[in-house]
Amino acid sequence: MEGYHKPDQQKLQALKDTANRLRISSIQATTAAGSGHPTSCCSAAEIMAVLFFHTMRYKSQDPRNPHNDRFVLSKGHAAPILYAVWAEAGFLPEAELLNLRKISSDLDGHPVPKQAFTDVATGSLGQGLGAACGMAYTGKYFDKASYRVYCVLGDGELSEGSVWEAMAFASIYKLDNLVAILDINRLGQSDPAPLQHQMDIYQKRCEAFGWHAIIVDGHSVEELCKAFGQAKHQPTAIIAKTFKGRGISGVEDKESWHGKPLPKNMADQVIQEIYSQIQSKKKILATPPQEDAPSVDIANIHMPSPPSYKIGDKIATRKAYGQALAKLGHASDRIIALDGDTKNSTFSELFKKEHPDRFIECYIAEQNMVSIAVGCATRSRTVPFCSTFAAFFTRAFDQIRMAAISESNINLCGSHCGVSIGEDGPSQMALEDLAMFRSVPMSTVFYPSDGVATEKAVELAANTKGICFIRTSRPENAIIYNNSEDFQVGQAKVVLKSKDDQVTVIGAGVTLHEALAAAELLKKEKINIRVLDPFTIKPLDRKLILDSARATKGRILTVEDHYYEGGIGEAVSTAVVGEPGITVTRLAVDRVPRSGKPAELLKMFGIDKDAIAQAVRGLVAKA
Repeated sequence: MEGYHKPDQQKLQALKDTANRLRISSIQATTAAGSGHPTSCCSAAEIMAVLFFHTMRYKSQDPRNPHNDRFVLSKGHAAPILYAVWAEAGFLPEAELLNLRKISSDLDGHPVPKQAFTDVATGSLGQGLGAACGMAYTGKYFDKASYRVYCVLGDGELSEGSVWEAMAFASIYKLDNLVAILDINRLGQSDPAPLQHQMDIYQKRCEAFGWHAIIVDGHSVEELCKAFGQAKHQPTAIIAKTFKGRGISGVEDKESWHGKPLPKNMADQVIQEIYSQIQSKKKILATPPQEDAPSVDIANIHMPSPPSYKIGDKIATRKAYGQALAKLGHASDRIIALDGDTKNSTFSELFKKEHPDRFIECYIAEQNMVSIAVGCATRSRTVPFCSTFAAFFTRAFDQIRMAAISESNINLCGSHCGVSIGEDGPSQMALEDLAMFRSVPMSTVFYPSDGVATEKAVELAANTKGICFIRTSRPENAIIYNNSEDFQVGQAKVVLKSKDDQVTVIGAGVTLHEALAAAELLKKEKINIRVLDPFTIKPLDRKLILDSARATKGRILTVEDHYYEGGIGEAVSTAVVGEPGITVTRLAVDRVPRSGKPAELLKMFGIDKDAIAQAVRGLVAKA
């Protein structure tokens, strides 16, 4: 075994004792909480003991130290054993474990980053390995450091396709600093897992995905030490045969115990039995890491120069995004770009051309791409920008939702929004994306309407905490802003105004340009409209919208290349609800579209300049 030194009997016994202490802590915590997953913890006890007290290198009093090995508990419902590990390591007070799941404690039912030892929230199964891949990619290719990444998965979550997207990614990029530990304890939540204990099939599947796969007895600390000691030039999968509820008499390997704490009298008896097997109370100290990760500063990243567009020139915001991202890449070597095989449409290929070492091709696996970005962003190592067609982010909504719970700082750019993409048809048209991203907690939703605004959105997103979404369009539209125009999150722009405006029209992207064209038509009829560009749909500039509405007799007209539900119209309606004398009229896409030319589709769905002009005439006539 290359590089493997068998631990002596004393160390092996100490690891067995540690595993049993972790079992006891997990049972005590879940019984005190009256809920939780003690059986899922007990199957992983030896795995966790060997990982944290033999294999991993980290500073136990500084869990987020950049040099530390990384750990992801993908089977997040086994959180109590993770908390028990950090108590065993001396970071958490042991008494705190009994506050599991209490509102006054940070020890939630599943891991969350308010815990210093948790990088990414888990609990929605099948996502941990993707994040671990992002961490491993960052360690190998960006940090060029010796820290390693370990991820424990349950067998139940191996039915999730996102796990295999991550397996493929790790193999393609030869992430030999990544180890996945599959806790094959046979039983799922309501039924046995589909393969139960057919270990050879798991091994063949992992090998088929390009991993070095080792089957071990997951309750043998010696076999685990040996497996973790193997160094290979490919990612490693340790397939551990375990038993759910290991060490709990009458419960081990029995169905119908998932997510059920032991009643107190039963817990006391089981704890006594396990405790009697412990030979020494002496704790194993964590091994410190090799300190070779570079120091990184990702604060205040600014464009090296102002935008250089000419008013009236035409450019699609999707292309302006690519140009802006490539430009921002010169400001910091920690700006990275990820794409899902759409880089020649999203224009992230411009970044790849100028910064090839910082571009990650994730291929057509959008769920994994988001997870990779989350992993890359952990511990403030990088500023990731992910791009694909905005419609395809909908399949990664759970990953985006979990990224928000992870307090992750990632930037997502969705191109090809709305019916204005034209002939490709409805499967490619993002018409739900604003609703989706607006619903994500603490998100920022940018919708730039020209090249200057797009460049500013990219720069702002790089410096804005939380999930940032930039919505870009396919049609080429005119530059309407000066290069010196100041843009801020939550600050809208009045693009057109006069002293006798009669309606406030709010549009973004292609519909802002349609609104300006409608203004020209209406001017001939001596009807003036005020045109607003919200710039960010979330947060919305409520004050400017209200001021404009009051200056235009309380009339607001919203027009958007998006379905009615959850888009600009609903955002504006929410912002002005309860304000006396203000009415909101909405134009949006009201049914599933079809292929056609962009102008034909804007007309068909009533969001072009003629439809806007007609709606304004109607509002003015009502008076």
